[in-house]
Amino acid sequence: MEDDATAFLEFQATEKSASPRTLANYRDALKVYQNWRGEGFCDWRKEEPDHFRDYLFALMKQGLKRATIRLRFAALRSFYKFLVLRRGLGRSPVAEVQLPKPERGLPIVLTIAQIDELLSMPLRSVSDSPELSWLALRDAAMLELFYSCGLRISELLALDVKDVDFLGESVRVLGKGSKERVVPIGGPAIQAIQRYRQHAAVTNGPLFLSIRRTRITQQAVDLLLKKYLRLSSIPFKISPHKLRHSFATHLLDAGADLRSVQSLLGHASLSTTQIYTHVTKERLKNAYDTAHPRA
Repeated sequence: MEDDATAFLEFQATEKSASPRTLANYRDALKVYQNWRGEGFCDWRKEEPDHFRDYLFALMKQGLKRATIRLRFAALRSFYKFLVLRRGLGRSPVAEVQLPKPERGLPIVLTIAQIDELLSMPLRSVSDSPELSWLALRDAAMLELFYSCGLRISELLALDVKDVDFLGESVRVLGKGSKERVVPIGGPAIQAIQRYRQHAAVTNGPLFLSIRRTRITQQAVDLLLKKYLRLSSIPFKISPHKLRHSFATHLLDAGADLRSVQSLLGHASLSTTQIYTHVTKERLKNAYDTAHPRA
């Protein structure tokens, strides 16, 4: 029933404070399943477990990553949980479907030398035009803040000037589920933000502006990062999220405890943060194998 899907999305937006990206993922997952079922689909409430098992096998045959498959089924499970708890459905047909186990791939992490190189790239590319020189300072400030605080890109884009406490050297972040946290900012990031604000005359409203003086978009940040990667010697592609991975791993490498890193990242569960301990252990093992004469 179309009104079931609409009610679910409204519930996620209002009561669960789901982000626009999460809502888009839910909407896409429902639409993709409906399209796959085609003429056989008539009502969400009449779907059977075997329909979803067949759908799972179809996704696996397409060669999709396990994480993608699990994300689509997480949306379907949330939807049917909503129908059971809020809309009177007797049972969830997705609950019985056995999903493939998550892949245990480790996140890509930049070395400290690679981080230093990447963060220096914007200031090596300052525009000759005085009117546009603030853009390079903005890019430098964004990259510094990404790595200094381990922010999600959605969190960085949502920042306003008022969220940064320059005296307390911290930033107020609104994370997933509208959960607020305060994250310390390092000295280089503070200085980079102050230089940018001074040259761009940013006094209030969105912290990071586009060339049109509106809030910068994720697409713009992705393109900027690709540009600076091309100018650097870093031999692989990275997304803004890789700076978050690097932030967490470098903290653990330096002796930070897991609970503190969990709090800084805004993870609801410690198990989510524990992936970075595997990265740290792998890096230690590689260092041992490389350096020990009897490794």
